[in-house]
Amino acid sequence: MPKEKNQEVWKYYSVDKSGIKRTKKECPRCKGSFLAEHKDRSSCGHCGYTEFKTKGSR
Repeated sequence: MPKEKNQEVWKYYSVDKSGIKRTKKECPRCKGSFLAEHKDRSSCGHCGYTEFKTKGSR
């Protein structure tokens, strides 16, 4: 059996005085997974959903 990867989920959240907030966007298709941040796009590794960033948002 392959070893399970250590999922560092704590990197996806930030804690401040008002509560817990997500630091990454959540996939609109498959709830519960986060979008990976690339230079020109955000993509989901589970379903393949991709959001392209516009030149003005960089």
